[in-house]
This record gives sequence, structure tokens and C-alpha cells, in this order.
Amino acid sequence: MTTIETVLTGVIVLVGVGLYGLLVTRNLIKVVVALQILVKGALLALVAAGNANGQVNLSQSLAVTVIVADTVVAVIGLALAVQVKRLVGTLDIKALSNLRG
Repeated sequence: MTTIETVLTGVIVLVGVGLYGLLVTRNLIKVVVALQILVKGALLALVAAGNANGQVNLSQSLAVTVIVADTVVAVIGLALAVQVKRLVGTLDIKALSNLRG
């Protein structure tokens, strides 16, 4: 396998695992982890596309920007999960459908 084929295989695996995790799990923390895996697959695809176009510096700088934004989203998501656990007593997404007001 060439380098591009290896990277594309990694992208497909990461995106597939992330999507599977988002669709299957009902735990809020596992949803945040699955979202992180999905974003890492997209970042790998972004850097691979930049490498294929010969603009590695641009793709790497965009990847760093996305990593920073993604980290902020993950921290906020985990903070919300902690608050939900404290107030509701569970991390199950189905239990959140009962919240009103």
C-alpha cells in the first residue's frame, strides 16, 4: 500500500468508528468521545488533501485551528455532561427527553 492509500484507510476507519459511536451510544460522555474520533478523521483527511495539493503548511495550520476549536467544544460538552449527571442523576440521553422548562 502506498502512503495515500494508508492515510485514506485511516480516514475511513476513524470516520466510520466516530459515526458508529454517535449512532449507537446513549451515554453523553461516549457521544463526546465519538465526536472527537470523527473530527480527528476529518482532520487527517484535511492534512492528506493539503499534502496531495502541495499546500501542507496551509492544511496543517487549518488543522491546528480546528483542534483548538474542537477542544473547546469537547470541554464544554463534558462540562454539560457533568452538570446533567449532577442534576438528573444519569448520563442517558433518553432521560433528558423528560426535562421541561
